[in-house]
Formats: sequence, C-alpha cells, structure tokens
Amino acid sequence: MALSCIIVDDEPLAVKLLESFVSKTPDLHLLGSFTDSVEAINAVKEHRPNLLFLDIQMPDLNGMELAHMIPEGTKVIFTTAFKEYAFESYEVRALDFLLKPIRYNKFLAAIDKAKEWFGNHGDKPLDSAIGSNPGPVPLISNNTTIFLKVDGEYRQIAISDIIYVSGMKDYVMFYLDNERRPLVTHLTMKAVEEMLPIQQFMRVHRSFIVCLDKIRKVDRNDCIYIGDEIIHVTEAYLPAFQQYLTSKFPGK
Repeated sequence: MALSCIIVDDEPLAVKLLESFVSKTPDLHLLGSFTDSVEAINAVKEHRPNLLFLDIQMPDLNGMELAHMIPEGTKVIFTTAFKEYAFESYEVRALDFLLKPIRYNKFLAAIDKAKEWFGNHGDKPLDSAIGSNPGPVPLISNNTTIFLKVDGEYRQIAISDIIYVSGMKDYVMFYLDNERRPLVTHLTMKAVEEMLPIQQFMRVHRSFIVCLDKIRKVDRNDCIYIGDEIIHVTEAYLPAFQQYLTSKFPGK
C-alpha cells in the first residue's frame, strides 16, 4: 500500500532525517517538507496527504493547533522531543507519537501502523454495527472481552490481556500483554473500575488499576511491581489491598 506524506518541523536537521527515512521506506511518497507551519497547513489542505509528520513546538502555529486544522483523512504522526505531549496527541487522534531522537525502527513501526489503519479504513465502521451512540463506558461483549474506542474505532480486547490501567484527566491507558503501546481511550477511572471484574482487578491508586494475577511482587513500602511499572499503593486503597494480600498469603 502506497502512502503519501508531508513533513513539518522548524528544525532543518530534523526535516533532513525524516526525509532520509522516507526515501528508504518502500511505498512512502514525500509530497513536501516545510519548516514554516503556516506554509505547511496550506500545502496539507491542497495536497491532502495520507500522513503528516508533525513537530509540536514551532513558532507562529504549533503542532497541536495545526493538527486541528488538517483535512479529514490525513493522519498525524507527531515527532517531538517532549514526551509530556503524549496525552495531548490523543485528543487530535494522532496515529502515533515518535520521541526524538527518532530511530528508523520506530519510524518503520509507525508506518506499519499507518498501513494497517488505512488498510482497514475502507471497512464498514464498527460504530454502525453496534449503534452510533454507545455511551461513555466500553462495551462488554461477553465475560472475557470488551470493546474500547481507540482512534475513532472500536478495538475488542481480551480482559485477560490487561496488565494494568492508568488514568489522567478524562483519558485512561490500557497496558496489555504483547502490545508495544498502551491503548488510550476517553474514559474515567471510575467507569473502568466499575467495568472490570472485581475478582481480578483492584484500584490501588487514584490513577492506577492493576490485574492482581499479574503482580510480580510487593515490597515493604507497599510498592507493586507489575509490567514495566512500579506503583505505590496509596493510603486510601491500602486497607483493601492488604486484606487481599492476607487472603492470598495468610503468613504475611
């Protein structure tokens, strides 16, 4: 599948690097590169590329502002040195988020994701099959899987694949087995807590829900080691968690 793209970054060296990546990537066609975001948005509206490689911190018009102005059908891959923008990137349904310095293997993974998205884009949307207004809570298809709305589409995931869930503001991130990146969806932690089976999952922090069976260890400071994360059980949730530990390990 051939995809067209435009590069926007106010740093010439960053533009050159991305241009070199594009030139050696099969089925990726560069329509133009820009260091001026105002010039870039005009080109994007005119040529309507499949992909827009977009820096965030730029003068005049920053990447987040520009992303709100692009035509429907153009997907954004953010390229930035500031990881704190990751959450904001999901508000504009960015396809991927590449952290500088960008390595070619990460670039290729983003392109593979783009090809998968555009390959499925012509299919009948899942929304029409299950109703246009499913509400804010994920749809539970049975006792073992749920649907999450991610990037405007519904993903069915196995509950058994969930390692832990973290939240920030009105978004939550589902960390799954065998997934490179978390799935981000517009939900509250309260909604997730009510949706997941209480026998398997427990809220241990204002911002974390963990799968109890996937905890590797708990240290003397009540820190949970799970996945790639260390989560401190906060005071409000500590009694229930200690009760769970006592039930599992009577000698504690």
